[in-house]
Amino acid sequence: MKTLGVAGLGLIGGSFVKAYNEKEDWRVLGYDRDSRINQLAILAEDLEGELTEENIGECDLLLLCIYPEAAIDYFRRMAPHISKDAVILDCCGVKESVCGPCFEIAKEYGLTYLGGHPMAGRHFSGYKYATEKLFRGAPMVIVPESFDNIELLSHVKELLAPAGFGSISVTTADEHDRLIAFTSQLAHVVSNAYMKSPTASSHRGFSAGSYKDLTRVAWLNEDMWSELFMDNRQNLIFELDHIIDSLCEYRDALKTGDVDTLRELLKEGRIRKEETDGK
Repeated sequence: MKTLGVAGLGLIGGSFVKAYNEKEDWRVLGYDRDSRINQLAILAEDLEGELTEENIGECDLLLLCIYPEAAIDYFRRMAPHISKDAVILDCCGVKESVCGPCFEIAKEYGLTYLGGHPMAGRHFSGYKYATEKLFRGAPMVIVPESFDNIELLSHVKELLAPAGFGSISVTTADEHDRLIAFTSQLAHVVSNAYMKSPTASSHRGFSAGSYKDLTRVAWLNEDMWSELFMDNRQNLIFELDHIIDSLCEYRDALKTGDVDTLRELLKEGRIRKEETDGK
């Protein structure tokens, strides 16, 4: 019987709890700063009990599913009580600002820590929206301190199997943050800003798939995303500068009535999409 410990019972942490709770060879302990969430998860029999200083040493896998700064603080506080046989993974949306301090904490206490980022989510947050199916078929990104420990990476893959990830990729913290600024963070900023149009309040009856696709992630947790954006601000500023410049090209073509330039801009975007993601 293996033991999973989850710190933070929001959408991500709660979904890990529910996925592992389905497995007979795993027991699950959890902690959330909101004690009501802890009690709810225990009453629902999703958790065997609360994750504490006294029992965190029983964990084979410890997942830090809380905001970046809080994840570092929690790891530092609990490190003296964690088993040296355990694997610790954070599940934060940025890696450089988290992995650096956590690698140092792990070295100090002789622990095994890796950065992690499950590439899955929903536009609603919180434990009540958690589901055991959230990670099924989704990518999982791992950031190890060393890339030559194949045995450890294989062990981590085995420990994560109950979540049902479709793929596990290994990268560096800086490469993760550079790419995530484009694939996730920029999309959230653009979607959020798009909703500030004065036309938005009267869209009903005039919107369909395009509107829904573009605005899904505007429904975000501003506390969490503000921290993530600030932690990765240089990469995000680069992406914002580029898209602002591109949008100005479209605007200028419209202002001057330059249909040839507009057509070429649209063609370039279509071809880029085909080259990147296939037809």
